[in-house]
Amino acid sequence: LENAISLESIEVYATTSLRPPCIHCGGAKTRIKSSFTRRLNHTRQGNRLMVLFIRSRKFLCLLCKKYFNLRIPGVLPRKRSTESFRQEVYEKHHGGISQQFLSRTHGIGAATVERWYQDFTLYRVKELQGRPAPRVLGIDEHFFTRKDGFATTFCDLTKHKIYDVILGRSEKSLEKPLALVSEKSRTRLAVIDLSENYRQIIKKHFPNALIVADRFHVIRLINHHFLKAWQLMDSTGRKNRGLLSLMRRHERNLKTDQRSKLQSYLANYPTLLELYDIKQRLCILLGINTKKKFLLRVMIREFLSIINQLKETGMDSIRTLGETLDKWKEEIARMIRFSNSNGITEGFHTKMEMISRRAFGFRNFENYRRRVLAHCGWDGVFAIRN
Repeated sequence: LENAISLESIEVYATTSLRPPCIHCGGAKTRIKSSFTRRLNHTRQGNRLMVLFIRSRKFLCLLCKKYFNLRIPGVLPRKRSTESFRQEVYEKHHGGISQQFLSRTHGIGAATVERWYQDFTLYRVKELQGRPAPRVLGIDEHFFTRKDGFATTFCDLTKHKIYDVILGRSEKSLEKPLALVSEKSRTRLAVIDLSENYRQIIKKHFPNALIVADRFHVIRLINHHFLKAWQLMDSTGRKNRGLLSLMRRHERNLKTDQRSKLQSYLANYPTLLELYDIKQRLCILLGINTKKKFLLRVMIREFLSIINQLKETGMDSIRTLGETLDKWKEEIARMIRFSNSNGITEGFHTKMEMISRRAFGFRNFENYRRRVLAHCGWDGVFAIRN
């Protein structure tokens, strides 16, 4: 360190005394060819920017006859700012501070802020490449754009991080990206909605994974078919918003006056009352989570009995519900044993929507994917690049 001057910015003057080996051949025999001064933006101290003026040297290797400049730790070649300064700008912009504000406080252009942000975002995504498949995987779809349609989200439900986002939801569009995933045999559990396409994808690419149906989608399916049957029995009562609210709730959440009001209405429709009781039994059953074997046997036996009752009814919507539950009975039965759901994935979908809104939308899916992985998939810290 030679000198430090404090004006509008803090200027630090230093010189280097190292004589490194040749970066080309590794030879130790070098001589100084010339010297020059590098001006580097380093960091902010309070409201002032620290600027480094480093007297560096250019060397000639006496073995390979090639020239090279001294490498300064924490500064990439041909950069006029240290990596700590660039990372500071990235973290502030990543946290929501605008480019215009950062250009005033850090003495750089708005285009430079954007370029550095894209650079570190790409660096984060590259650091995430080659990760093994998660042990507990959540798969769900979300809307991207009207032109490109839907995208599929792969979520690590153990670490609460986004594993990847792939454009499309068909087996053909997911085939190539999933073929690149490493250690797929380590995935033990996969949570999906009632999508036959996702079920076939898991069986093909994650052979050791047990498929668990997402509890929210199953309950929503039950309510949908029940309300459809109610529409056929009493279309006028189905349009009553008060009755609709009571029908959708769990019976245990009803107050005394609400329960009496609902029972008085159902007394006029014996078939609807029977369907309501079956729906409540089914929702209570699927809401329980246990690992005790004797309870699991009893509950699964009850679940299969309810499915048979639904399949034997004369109403098309209820019979369709029974056939769907029978088709997915193994995946739905595992809901009782495992407590995993796609609630974490749905929460990330909300965050991804905010990312898209903050960027005023994305036309390029790869840019959208990088931004999502940088915000929702990164779980490490940056190492200073040299």
